[in-house]
Amino acid sequence: MGHILLLFAFLAPATQAVGPTEVEKGFAGALRGCEEWVLNPASWAEGVGPFVKTVGLGERMGMVDRVDEVSLPPPQLRRGNHYWRINSTTDAGYMLVVSDQLGMCHITGGGDTDLQPAIETVIASSDFAGRWQRMSDLSRGEMASTEFRSLKDPKFSMVISRAKEPGGRRDRVQVIATATYMLDE
Repeated sequence: MGHILLLFAFLAPATQAVGPTEVEKGFAGALRGCEEWVLNPASWAEGVGPFVKTVGLGERMGMVDRVDEVSLPPPQLRRGNHYWRINSTTDAGYMLVVSDQLGMCHITGGGDTDLQPAIETVIASSDFAGRWQRMSDLSRGEMASTEFRSLKDPKFSMVISRAKEPGGRRDRVQVIATATYMLDE
């Protein structure tokens, strides 16, 4: 019996560490873009090259002239907006909306791929936890929302809303993240 187990162990494929999926990379990049745009305006003030390099998505991210209404931030945050499309796969990705007048960014994601597992993986990662502190959780219906505060600057906070469970509807936006920088009054 021991020889049979040894044989199966020998024939079984070696377990390899699996890297982040393309949808995880896209969401992580959108979050980096959000943080970079708001907390380091010097990265885009003289041209967007340094900003794009920091985001690290290369040709998967590009500026577009406009986005669908569903990808726009709340009306009070629609000033001086710039729109970035992030193609994670051929049928799924994210929109990053930033402003050159307000300290804000807004991320939406959707497509024919279930983004929920990727979103959960990114916000549970040590990389994300090293930059954001979880403040509160709210659950309503099929959606979960979590508020985070930036560890780099506590005036910068973000709410990420996404499906509670994998396998949800894909005919609508699957993730919405809105971050704002609160100026002293």
